[in-house]
Amino acid sequence: MHPTIEKVTQRIIERSRPTREAYLARMADLREQGPLRGTLSCGNLAHGFAACGQADKDTLKLVNKANIAIVSAYNDMLSAHQPYHDFPDVIRKAAHGMGSVAQFAGGTPAMCDGVTQGQPGMEIGLFSRDVIAMSTAVALSHNMFDGMLLLGICDKIVPGLLIGGLSFGHLPGILVPAGPMPSGMPNKEKQRIRQLYAEGKVGKDELLEAESQSYHSPGTCTFYGTANSNQMLVEVMGLHMPGAAFIHPGTPLRDALTAAATEQVIRLSQPNGGTQGMAHVVAEKNIVNALVALLVTGGSTNHTIHWVAIARAAGIILNWDDYAELSAAVPSMTRIYPNGQADINAFHDAGGTGFLIRELLEAGLLHNDVETVMGHGLERYTRMPAMDGAKLVWAEPSRESGDADVLSTADAPFAPDGGLKVLEGNLGRGVIKVSAVEKEHQQIEAPAVVFEAQNEVGPAFEAGELDRDCVIVVRFQGPRANGMPELHKLTPYLGVLQDKGFKVALVTDGRMSGASGKFPAAIHVYPEAVSGGVIGRIQNGDIIHLDAVRGELSVKLSDAELAQRTPVTVDLSPNHHGYGREMFGWMRRAASNPEEGACYFWNHEA
Repeated sequence: MHPTIEKVTQRIIERSRPTREAYLARMADLREQGPLRGTLSCGNLAHGFAACGQADKDTLKLVNKANIAIVSAYNDMLSAHQPYHDFPDVIRKAAHGMGSVAQFAGGTPAMCDGVTQGQPGMEIGLFSRDVIAMSTAVALSHNMFDGMLLLGICDKIVPGLLIGGLSFGHLPGILVPAGPMPSGMPNKEKQRIRQLYAEGKVGKDELLEAESQSYHSPGTCTFYGTANSNQMLVEVMGLHMPGAAFIHPGTPLRDALTAAATEQVIRLSQPNGGTQGMAHVVAEKNIVNALVALLVTGGSTNHTIHWVAIARAAGIILNWDDYAELSAAVPSMTRIYPNGQADINAFHDAGGTGFLIRELLEAGLLHNDVETVMGHGLERYTRMPAMDGAKLVWAEPSRESGDADVLSTADAPFAPDGGLKVLEGNLGRGVIKVSAVEKEHQQIEAPAVVFEAQNEVGPAFEAGELDRDCVIVVRFQGPRANGMPELHKLTPYLGVLQDKGFKVALVTDGRMSGASGKFPAAIHVYPEAVSGGVIGRIQNGDIIHLDAVRGELSVKLSDAELAQRTPVTVDLSPNHHGYGREMFGWMRRAASNPEEGACYFWNHEA
């Protein structure tokens, strides 16, 4: 193993020992009770299978047959989740073929940041993750199940499913992806048209046509944002069937993988002799493997929040120093938009997850001695699936990348590090992703232009007020202020300013999208403004120093000057009502900071 990977792993193990042991003890207690369906009263059990056909009723009366829970984020508005409509029938058929049963245990909400960007609904997006976790727990709470299949793709859905599923970590569980849509308009062209629209050079009709050519069919968006980062990390953790992440929906191979996931979770179930659950797969080494995968592929900055929360659900404690130290040790091995111009389909065609995992294992950058849903050893994930007639088979990918401009080898990477940095200084602590930021843009010292809401930036841009070197500060965007929305709407403005030759950056206590791009953005800064952070004391014209190379983020003011300033207060009540936001006040008030997962649960454990 690479010494840094080993060092960080051991540090996480030691830091997490009390909470991890307590979690595993709880899971062991649940497992020792045996198949919990056998503990139900006759009335409980009758309610649990009343709607089943007679054959399934006869099976469920026996505790030596598996019943698999289907928890799905299906809805038919969102392209990534629309394919899940047909998955339950595939799963039930496969379960029957194994002499078992699968029941649709419950649905979870699935919202799309692509629809809600810049809209009020985005202000409940982060907290939807925890609603999904709770709804997953509700779905599994009936004690009818011996295993779980979790169907979800996008930004908050996979983290929520995992957090909820880990509350039932004594059960085996497999995540079942639906796959990306085919490639549409090239990302570079889409980005060009977005910037032209921001400059007023094309109209809304042209922009809508470009967006419609980009997002055009069922399946996940093809850029490498949070949704596809989810799939990458889950697969490298060993929670998918090997090679399942990026197979298109509506294909025989996708259906075969879904059926195979069903058969495998039944094999792992206690009635079939299984001895381990999801709790054993989501272990410290698997989590480190996920972080390495995130960093070598330039994945979403959102996972500096989400994977902290997922790990904590399994009793594992992460912090941003773990990310930063790993990032400095691992190479950058992919060029997928926004870190390049290719999309996720090009990555898959170049060798995909099987090629990447094999390269990382051989370079000592991933732990092989881990549990996966396929058994012990991550080397099982160096194979890629295919159809041999009607039969699902796996084969080793080529030893050479199918496209060296998209997927590199470990010994000839695109960059020597993973491109994620922790920033720290008198402004607080935050993160920055520089894998898509050119070296000449990674350091800036310029006057602040301060905004209290993201919707204030557009008018200032259109008025020419930002046509200069500047650091745009957008504050009161943290979890306790307005739910920490993504600020991806700002991307075209800053991209245009940088293209004009100005040195620009963004500093915010909010989030950027998984599509964080070519300009420097210091994000997730905390303490946030609403909690008294220094970001709430900045004034227009203050000189902001952002150095992604050295990990520095500060305002050029003395401690005495900062102490004399009264923190700005903002009336946030318009952000707390309407569009359902009034129902999330308890989450806003109690959310932890971003480095602790921006989560309610771990602050308020019973």
